[in-house]
Amino acid sequence: MLLADERASIVGYCRRMDADGLTVGTSGNLSVRVGDLIAVTPSGVDYAALTPPDVCVLDLDGGPVDARREPSSEVPMHLAVYRGTDARAVVHTHPLHATALSTLLDELPPIHYLVGLLGGPVRVAPYATYGSAELAEASVRALEGRSAVLLRNHGATTYGATLAEAYTRTTYLEWLCRLHHQASLLGTPSLIPPDELERVIAKLRTYGQRPPESGE
Repeated sequence: MLLADERASIVGYCRRMDADGLTVGTSGNLSVRVGDLIAVTPSGVDYAALTPPDVCVLDLDGGPVDARREPSSEVPMHLAVYRGTDARAVVHTHPLHATALSTLLDELPPIHYLVGLLGGPVRVAPYATYGSAELAEASVRALEGRSAVLLRNHGATTYGATLAEAYTRTTYLEWLCRLHHQASLLGTPSLIPPDELERVIAKLRTYGQRPPESGE
């Protein structure tokens, strides 16, 4: 089976996405790029019943290469992100708090330093019909210099070098949106100043484990 490992990984993360409450029903979609191919979730298939052969393999023009199902309606957005960034995986979800804030804000502000993991304050892309070229274009514009975007009255999209990284960024984004919501119930949240945010973003570039040096 073409891209067998990537298709299996997508199924696993779809189940996790459902269990983590990052989407509802059959909404949301994931993809992974390998060379000139992408593996992407099919449209409207229950995640509990999803199997690796159900995951579609397309070329970078969206044409089917190995696809027994209709691919996600958001393929145009996934392809636009791959064209416009260095993404190797894309996660699109409808998390409750991220979607709620997309109806209220033009940008998720730096309420916590973890916004630095997404490149800075997260922009809200203008509303456009789901699955449309307009939504794809608006998403990529709002992603400039960022790895996450909120979609007005719709949801959220993140990308990464791996599916694990893209998914983790989605969980951070939803947590930040929930934090903003909770703080706003109590008053006006204080924000991290721009100069401190720049320092934090630079510091976060070296966050986590680094590969051992040669010979270690």
